[in-house]
Amino acid sequence: MRYISTRNSSGEGVTSAFAIKNGLASDGGLYMPESIPTLSLSDIEGLCRLSYNERCARILSTFLDDYTYEELLEDANEAYSIKKFGENPTPITKLDEKTLMLELWHGPTAAFKDMALQIMPRLFVRALKKCGEDRTALILVATSGDTGKAALEGYKDVDGTKIKVFYPTDGVSAVQKMQMRSQEGGNVSVNGIVGNFDDAQSGVKKIFSDSAIKETLNASGVFLSSANSINWGRLVPQIVYYVSAYCDLVNMGEIRLGDKVDACVPTGNFGNIFACYIAKKMGVPYEKLVCASNRNNVLTDFLESGTYDKNREFYKTTSPSMDILISSNLERLLYLTVGSEKCAKYMKKLSAEGKYTIDSADLKSIRESFVGFYADEENVKDIIGYTYKNKNCLVDTHTAVALYCADRYTTTLKAERKIVAVSTASPYKFASDVLTALTSTPSEDEFASLTELEKLTGVQIPLPLQNIVQRPVLHKAVIERDGMERATLEFAKA
Repeated sequence: MRYISTRNSSGEGVTSAFAIKNGLASDGGLYMPESIPTLSLSDIEGLCRLSYNERCARILSTFLDDYTYEELLEDANEAYSIKKFGENPTPITKLDEKTLMLELWHGPTAAFKDMALQIMPRLFVRALKKCGEDRTALILVATSGDTGKAALEGYKDVDGTKIKVFYPTDGVSAVQKMQMRSQEGGNVSVNGIVGNFDDAQSGVKKIFSDSAIKETLNASGVFLSSANSINWGRLVPQIVYYVSAYCDLVNMGEIRLGDKVDACVPTGNFGNIFACYIAKKMGVPYEKLVCASNRNNVLTDFLESGTYDKNREFYKTTSPSMDILISSNLERLLYLTVGSEKCAKYMKKLSAEGKYTIDSADLKSIRESFVGFYADEENVKDIIGYTYKNKNCLVDTHTAVALYCADRYTTTLKAERKIVAVSTASPYKFASDVLTALTSTPSEDEFASLTELEKLTGVQIPLPLQNIVQRPVLHKAVIERDGMERATLEFAKA
């Protein structure tokens, strides 16, 4: 299967290994497969009988045809081992007769990003070999909190790679910040930046598009790649857990094979929900995909009006991983909907004017699969308290956004299908805000909140977050946005 850029009307393709190695296409677009493989109900029935790792290898092999099934199964077994994820990496909790919760945060950093970033480095290293690449790969990452730690954990001390992470110094939780600043590894570097996630993401994209930087790095035997979801190697493992979740619902007796279900995904950069859309395009019977936003509801407005406008006030919320105004993976949906030529035009307008408006017919096509809702800060607090009190289930702030929006969707549109709400992080990654929601008493010490929340609820702190405050800080630097290029070059030469 060949991969083409979302902005390349000529359709010149590359292999999946090349797409994973490079991350971003040379024209600034994102790589997409030239076609979406399909799964019949008989195929899905067969997947129901397999383990998660076997499902992973089967599904990845349909997209990554220059990898062997044996290679992919080996990588899946290493990535999703019992030691890292427990017996079941993606358990489903039943909240009521209509709502189920897909838990994706049982990996080594207690966030859903582990589901992709434990296997991606293995796919990446194989890609280097398949492409005959002998330069060092410098992985650049912009993070709103969880991607950074998951990428650092996945790539630490991986041969042939170095990884540099930029995060908004005042835009992540204290736990997320400590996870990144205490990261060990001989090939890792972390910088806070003065700004928000969009500033970090724009800075990374600018570095990728700077030919002078690329030439300087190449002279030193280094090339750039990405671990953000702009890289197909990061996004394709996410498709797996949506296919697998459907299989699990069948195995649990919650649905019959072929029954349609809805999904509600807390969404910032659009990669997670787009992965579910690809699963649907493959033939998995997902019907409506509920795009759940926080107060930074640029996606909700887009799905309502067809206008994407990032020229708005930016809010810092209790769900910081979703505090994003430029949702990179929306470009992939546009590409599938309107084609590369119009997609390139919209991206050019977004870069120049900060907004674009798609045609009404294209919006209608998108709305056949997607609907948007958002939760404000009071909604988040209320749903955390309600879910704990009435469902005996402790959830984090991002999961609360999904649960609130799932309820709004089923109530407002009178949806009758079962809905899978995606839980993306342990409540202990945002312990202070979760504790405040339960007690109505603001907690200013986030690290003390972990212990207090455990005492209050009896829910054990996940192993990756235990004693986190005692870890030594290894990465202290905070830089201005315009210092990202320099910091990257200095680390590359170190």
